[in-house]
Amino acid sequence: MQKRDVIRLVLEGKRPPYVPWSMGFTKEAKEKLQQHYGCDDVEIPLENHLLKLGSDIGFFEQLESNRVRDVFGVVWDRSVDRDIGNVEGLVLPEPTLTGYEFPDPIDRRFFQDIPEKIAGFPDRFRVFQIGFSLYERAWTLRGMENLMIDFLDHPGFVRELFAHIADYNIAQVNEALKYDVDAVYFGDDWGQQRGLQMGPQIWREFVYPMLKRMYGVVRDAGKLVMIHSCGDVDELFDNLIAAGLNCFNPFQPEVMDVYDLLPRYRGRLAFHGGMSTQRTMPFGAVEQVRAETQRLLELGADGGYIFTPTHNVEGDVPLENMLAAIEAVQTQSAYLTVR
Repeated sequence: MQKRDVIRLVLEGKRPPYVPWSMGFTKEAKEKLQQHYGCDDVEIPLENHLLKLGSDIGFFEQLESNRVRDVFGVVWDRSVDRDIGNVEGLVLPEPTLTGYEFPDPIDRRFFQDIPEKIAGFPDRFRVFQIGFSLYERAWTLRGMENLMIDFLDHPGFVRELFAHIADYNIAQVNEALKYDVDAVYFGDDWGQQRGLQMGPQIWREFVYPMLKRMYGVVRDAGKLVMIHSCGDVDELFDNLIAAGLNCFNPFQPEVMDVYDLLPRYRGRLAFHGGMSTQRTMPFGAVEQVRAETQRLLELGADGGYIFTPTHNVEGDVPLENMLAAIEAVQTQSAYLTVR
């Protein structure tokens, strides 16, 4: 059985032969693994089950002093956060799209390496990724504080902005669907440690209709929908299922009761995440990491679960803790039998 088949079983609510995994690492953490494994491409020793396609958050033009500009014109300061950065300035200083031109959603750079990646890992579940897929894209352009005010003072502008972002994503999805992909993975953070950033009423009024449009395009093509949204957002799970969602990430134990939610939604919604990157991975002893990984594997044995830490593992996580989690998933007896 290929890894691709195992993921399909999980997302279809069926019991897999073992619990699959797909872990991500920031630049600093990845460098530790590269040195440990003695290779540049850590995807090979990690044996992940998801094959990430596309360019997620897009492409960047290098500016001076650790600053980059993305294709939407947003400038990011990477002097502290080396992976994404912090937004600098405003692309849309006023609540209007007049004079602003969206970038090309089917820029060939998003798709040019898809055939090569599939050829390199033909057994993996193929996921085309779109980061900052709605709300996050809007606030990076307009500024978070301004967007929050716009929800109340300029709702027409917000609807227009969200519609243009959704149109951009749908055009990119339609191009990606020309390839042999299995799912589309949307990224859009809505949560805080407690509740939604914008509250449930505003989310349902402005965000939900756009999600139905975007997810519907994917599902109508016979493909599956996966999302990433940080924070305490479990109050939205029923809405997300109704919109067409199949799998939710990151499933943070600090803000969600992982051991209640997974069994409760099994068969309706799968989860990708569960291992704490706020506590266990950076601060736990090796045995604690190993024990928590094993506990999650036991929880996910009946299906509906893909193991991973809840964020790309940061550079402050000890190498020994990374290896403990990796070893635990790779030594599942059923995996060793079918690999």
